[in-house]
Amino acid sequence: MIVDERIVTFINSMETENSEILEAIEREALDTNVPIIRKEMQSFLKVLLSVQKPMCVLEVGTAVGFSALLMSEYLPDGGTITTIENYKKRIPIARENFKRAGKESMITLLEGDAQDVLKTLYREYDFIFMDAAKGQYIHFLPDVLRLLKSGGLLVSDNVMQDGTIMESRFGVERRDRTIHARMREYLYELKHHEKLITSIIPLGDGVALSVKR
Repeated sequence: MIVDERIVTFINSMETENSEILEAIEREALDTNVPIIRKEMQSFLKVLLSVQKPMCVLEVGTAVGFSALLMSEYLPDGGTITTIENYKKRIPIARENFKRAGKESMITLLEGDAQDVLKTLYREYDFIFMDAAKGQYIHFLPDVLRLLKSGGLLVSDNVMQDGTIMESRFGVERRDRTIHARMREYLYELKHHEKLITSIIPLGDGVALSVKR
């Protein structure tokens, strides 16, 4: 937790419910220990999408499809989402959830390692949501920047790693040091890349919001 738990509890106490299908999928995910975006991140995405009004969205990391479905409810008419997932056990669940919600024609799920799949994409996207393996963000970045249109928005979730990102490499468990170093490198690139304007926000587990110049 990177924000005082009482503040988060207070903010979330004022949340309104999502659509019936999203509420059901969220309960199922929590019951089976599948990570989905936090309540405060859900609200943040809704606002960003309502302001940006993107027609073409790319998501890196589908899981069971919750965030793709949430985003689909806040796109303009005719908007589409392409989402990438590599974990075989979750892919059929995500596809079934898209079918349950009647969004199969709006959401395209691409299977495979995002680093490979991204290289096969060539259209420009107005909005890219990064929520996959945190140690791979830095490796995805070159293709993500290639695919993001000028003026487009890149949203990178869970960049604070429960607050450990501020620690030195010797302050984290040895098994976590590679991910720690890569995320630090990723955040540095977002803040210093000549094509990006980035704000790192202590929301949820940390989110980086980047606009392509």
